[in-house]
Amino acid sequence: MMRLDFDHIIISLLVTISIVLGCGVMPPGQASTRTFNVTGFTTLPIAMVYSRVADVRTRISGIGISEAGARGFVERIVMQTLFDVLERQARSALLPDAIITAILSQLTVQISYKPMDCLMVVKPEDKPAKDKERNCIIVSDTVTGICYAPKQRRAKKCTEANGKETSVEAIPIEHLSISGILSTTNFIMESWSKAMWQRVVHRALRMLASSPYGTHHFFSAKATVGGN
Repeated sequence: MMRLDFDHIIISLLVTISIVLGCGVMPPGQASTRTFNVTGFTTLPIAMVYSRVADVRTRISGIGISEAGARGFVERIVMQTLFDVLERQARSALLPDAIITAILSQLTVQISYKPMDCLMVVKPEDKPAKDKERNCIIVSDTVTGICYAPKQRRAKKCTEANGKETSVEAIPIEHLSISGILSTTNFIMESWSKAMWQRVVHRALRMLASSPYGTHHFFSAKATVGGN
């Protein structure tokens, strides 16, 4: 049995959506949902973290000014890439702008992410601040790890080991996962299989990885879609 190309499947479905769009909306209050998770990345662009310390925000251009601001950045880039994938498929099917807008308006995306609070920022060769337990290590515009400086550690530099201990640790795992919920009120899109949504989310992640925000961060990331 010949395997159908994913692009052809998506295009045919989008064309079908455009044909039946007038009667293609699910009853009010009803929506079909899919969950997804993005994991596997180990570094963060500075816009995905924030600092409550004014001096840090002054020194580090682009760092989030609040937890809500950093979370909002993640929401924007993930949602935009998901919509871009679907829009590109719709345009390849030569659908008019009005139909594309209508299709995308029937899809909503909710993103959950826990940004990291950088109390201080340092370079790998810097000495960690004694009065700050969490020092974010920044190389160029990337947060690569954490340099802790509790009292029992006397490392002169973040990368210098003190006996059996080192002051450098990986970014905590709770800051290295993005989850989301895809909801659609279109009765055709709601019938899309898990595999189809997996391909959409995977393509969005690859697009994100090739964007200025994703370089060196999301190339190793993996996206998984929940459900059957």
